[in-house]
Amino acid sequence: MIKKAAARTNRRLGALPSRLARAIEWAADHVIANRVDEAFVLDVFQAGAGTPHHMNANEVIANLANERLGRRRGTYDPVHPNNHVNLAQSSNDVTPTAARLTALQLLTPLRQELSLLERAFRTRARADLRVVKPGRTHLQDAVPITFGQVFTGYAEALARARRRLDGSRRDLLEIGLGGTAVGTGITAHPRFRRLCVRALARIARLPLRAARSPVETTWNMTPLVGCSAALRELALTVSKICFDLRLLASGPHTGLGEVRLPPVEPGSSIMPGKINPSVPEAVQMVCFQIIGNDLAVARAGEAGELELNVMTPLIAFDLWWSLELLTNAVRLLRTRCVEGLSADRRRARTLVEESLIQATALSPYLGYDVTASLVKEALDKRRPLREVVLARRLVEPGVLDRLLAPAAITRPQRLDRALRRRVQAAPAFKALKKGVN
Repeated sequence: MIKKAAARTNRRLGALPSRLARAIEWAADHVIANRVDEAFVLDVFQAGAGTPHHMNANEVIANLANERLGRRRGTYDPVHPNNHVNLAQSSNDVTPTAARLTALQLLTPLRQELSLLERAFRTRARADLRVVKPGRTHLQDAVPITFGQVFTGYAEALARARRRLDGSRRDLLEIGLGGTAVGTGITAHPRFRRLCVRALARIARLPLRAARSPVETTWNMTPLVGCSAALRELALTVSKICFDLRLLASGPHTGLGEVRLPPVEPGSSIMPGKINPSVPEAVQMVCFQIIGNDLAVARAGEAGELELNVMTPLIAFDLWWSLELLTNAVRLLRTRCVEGLSADRRRARTLVEESLIQATALSPYLGYDVTASLVKEALDKRRPLREVVLARRLVEPGVLDRLLAPAAITRPQRLDRALRRRVQAAPAFKALKKGVN
């Protein structure tokens, strides 16, 4: 696309004969259509700054253009790879521009898949909006929470990551094409930079803009590094969600067992019937790879000494790989896991009823110390907290049920001051408090 835009611009400026320019555009379209992929044979780990890849592209396009004009491959007549295909360009402005364009193209499907995964979690949240489950902190029982709140939290985290990607996309739209060797524009027509960026924007169908300082975009890979950092942040979020799904599905009888993940393969070669959380495990491996790629991109971005960053091929390769990996992983997580998972409502209800996680709801009325003593008594006697509170005659059954109702324990509630005064004025409470003190 860059070569097509450059040929079109040079023709408009009178720097390239129309016959040659149109042949170059035709050849560029063949490359864009993936008709000559076998002609690009170089390894990504090469001489720095992408010069070998760039010259590969110039030579392929020149040969195709000459064939179009009735000449043999390898003659470089009348179209020359440097004099014509590369007119007013350099590896040092073309390669960073190509890296940005490819990243922008790959961001689109990732963003679409991310939106679909976010929507899948919101759908799960609506399905289990008021189903109460134990919340946990430090891997210990904490306070109640609903599946609706948990899944909505996942959706919001993904939405935040998507907005971070959108921010990195804006930076990638600024390109230094036309800066040539070190950003000064040597060998290019004074109007080439502005016109070529405009032509490339139409060809790529992207709102590209010319860099304010082509010198800066020649050596500074911050937009690419920033995109990689946004992918790392997304990978951290997705990995955390996968960790959670594995924990919530653990057991199912000897673990948490609060959600059921759709089976996708036999879970064991030796234990019949065992079902493993295969998809979250696979996605986490991808996330770890993304984190490793980002470190390589960051170190390569740092290596832009003086007027050029010679590590651009590595930055581009790892960034593109991360984009493709995450797109596939997010799609896999949605289609083979999230859309088919279900909350085990019976298991969640049993865990809530048999645990002591409702105790926090009583603390505003009984006080921290008294509530803690009741929790300890329930633990020691292995009795439900509700039975212990009723046995102490601290709160009437109907009032206690209201305080411990799911609607009350999973969202903010106004303190009933009259009830607190009544509870704390009762002889049973005073006796228990005195014993605690």
